[in-house]
Amino acid sequence: MEPKPTLLILNGPNLNMLGTRQPEIYGRTTLADVEGECRALAEDLGVEVDFRQSNHEGQLIDWIQEARRTADGIIINPGGLTHTSVALMDALTAADLPVIEVHITNIHAREEFRHHSYVSRVAKGVIAGLGPQGYLFALEALARIVDPDLE
Repeated sequence: MEPKPTLLILNGPNLNMLGTRQPEIYGRTTLADVEGECRALAEDLGVEVDFRQSNHEGQLIDWIQEARRTADGIIINPGGLTHTSVALMDALTAADLPVIEVHITNIHAREEFRHHSYVSRVAKGVIAGLGPQGYLFALEALARIVDPDLE
């Protein structure tokens, strides 16, 4: 039996505060809720997920570099690092894996500084503004990208 594809789902700074941080903007769904929904969908799709969160840019970069050996694709919500981190973009480029960028809110409808994403330059696709369900759309899309024969 062939091993299942592994998808790394990374969450950047402050995403550990989902459900309590500005619920009028980000909603009441927690990151644990998002992880549970992703794990359930991954099981249905026949893929493995490695779900992680860090408030530290260097930790995210270390995980991305590790993914070259351990994952088949990356879903990332970089949080505030979206708009500032050339280093994160470089790590994703070097990983040489398909990437889907996710944002809970529509970053293009928010403050001007949020309109630019370094990560988008290296992402195969971007899902923004669909709330936590965006993770599920990204998971299904990336699963089909890494294994086009998925039913």
